[in-house]
Amino acid sequence: MSKSTQKAIEYDWEAEAKRLLKAELARAGVSHKVLVARLEAMGIEDNTAALASRITRGKFSFVFFLQCMRALGVDEVRVGERRSMG
Repeated sequence: MSKSTQKAIEYDWEAEAKRLLKAELARAGVSHKVLVARLEAMGIEDNTAALASRITRGKFSFVFFLQCMRALGVDEVRVGERRSMG
């Protein structure tokens, strides 16, 4: 296994996903409760406790991430290379 492959495997992708979502929530000034209401307005059912748990664990699908970005009104997300990867 190459050194770059090993670093990619060791990188905490869930923490990165969580960081990106939490950053966009903070930027928008939106709480978990408000996000749930916005998702419901889009026809996506969830509850505050489940949503908060999913975000805290960093275990969610890309579809969920896209739904949250749409609910937050985010058009672009910057995903740059992290120092810990290289």
